[in-house]
Amino acid sequence: MSESSLKTETPFWQALLPALSLFVLVVYGLVIHPLWGEGVKAMPLELIFILASAFVITQLLLTGHKWRDIERTIVQRLATALPAFFILFSIGLIIASWIICGTIPMLVYYGLNFIDPTYLYLIAFLAPVIFSTLTGTSWGSIGTIGVVMIGIAQGLDANLGITAGAIAGGAYFGDKMSPLSDTTNMAALACDVKLFDHIHSMLYTTVPAAIVASIVFTVMGFVDPVTVGNNELDQAKPITDSLESIFNFNVLLLLPPIIVLIGSLARKPIVPTLLTSVFAACLLSLMFQNFGLANLVTAMNTGFDTNEFGIKLPKNDKVALLLNRGGLYELNKPIVIAFMIFIFTGAMGHIRAMPIVVGKLLAYVRSIPATILASLLSTGLTSALTSNQYATSFIIGDAFKDRYDELGIDRKVLSRSLEDYGTVLESIVPWTTTAIFVVDTLGVPFSQYWYWQILTLANLVIAALWAILGIGCFKAEPSQQKSESDLSSN
Repeated sequence: MSESSLKTETPFWQALLPALSLFVLVVYGLVIHPLWGEGVKAMPLELIFILASAFVITQLLLTGHKWRDIERTIVQRLATALPAFFILFSIGLIIASWIICGTIPMLVYYGLNFIDPTYLYLIAFLAPVIFSTLTGTSWGSIGTIGVVMIGIAQGLDANLGITAGAIAGGAYFGDKMSPLSDTTNMAALACDVKLFDHIHSMLYTTVPAAIVASIVFTVMGFVDPVTVGNNELDQAKPITDSLESIFNFNVLLLLPPIIVLIGSLARKPIVPTLLTSVFAACLLSLMFQNFGLANLVTAMNTGFDTNEFGIKLPKNDKVALLLNRGGLYELNKPIVIAFMIFIFTGAMGHIRAMPIVVGKLLAYVRSIPATILASLLSTGLTSALTSNQYATSFIIGDAFKDRYDELGIDRKVLSRSLEDYGTVLESIVPWTTTAIFVVDTLGVPFSQYWYWQILTLANLVIAALWAILGIGCFKAEPSQQKSESDLSSN
């Protein structure tokens, strides 16, 4: 049965059932199941998608589709994900290599040594921006630089709500814009968009939001000035002292991020760029750091480990939280989740379920601005419901790709929308894991920081406004085809 015939012959109710099954499983697994009692956790997202896949495949078999045809569709969908899986494995390697060579520790060290109390709120925003952009981790930024900044703010009797909002916003800037971020790669993958095209598209909404946030936090530094002495700034000294004792710093350690920056600006293929940076970082580690080849191999495989490398640090030390990451298996959970999601979307794709459902529900939404706004709102609702950007990216991406193609909108606008109303929204929705993490880690109530998360609030407004005004709403190239050859150049 051809794809065109499937599109015309599949009844709406049959196309709707897979989406409904996933909706029921998500609501039960992530919302209702944890309410059963104390200590009951949400169902693993992998299990939810396995059950949803089983439902869809059973439905297809009962309605006359052959297993070999279903299997072929799933395998083809999984094949399109391989380039992104390569990227995710490369990210784990680059995080470990940048740590063991001293690049990340050096940037943290010098960042903490240049704190100007007058610009405390601005620095609380910019420090996580830099760290999260270089590492691709929002939670890691909040748990390291963020903890240091909130400690300094407490010592200065500064406004903790402003500080926490600045930290969360800065951390999520990099979570969106870094080529090392899992959510950035997932959004690009979900829409079959090249990674750097996706990042370029996000510049139109994220950078203006960051500028707005920077201005607000700068002004607040003068409206609510912070007076400080040397004792308060000494809160960061244990971290800088530990980093200085473990690593040897020099300007050559900037080479690995420079390689990634040059590759990004030159639009070079991402995997070779990342692996080149990894190779350079490994050489720098052997040249300048006190770690041998055995430590380097261990770090590349399972991640940097202060205990295994003989580095003595207090239990739950912030430096250990900063350093003990990376390795080939760093992003194994996102990879497994993505694999399960592709099985589900591949099975649905056999009958083009999501395009049929979206086409029916949005039959009267024909304009480009309305379509982009619909994808933004759908992303926001799905993200708030699932508290998981991986699921949100694939669900909404699969639902809207064909509609964007029909209207001639470049899919990088869709991938940007997935992050504009998905990734950044997590920290201002109180029941999400991110908001809970921010509250627990920084010790600031949600009610005090969410309205100071200026980056997200500005991003939400700018994304919708740009859709209405047509700013950054790129048209797809007439010859643009989302083929496997395009994806392999990612």
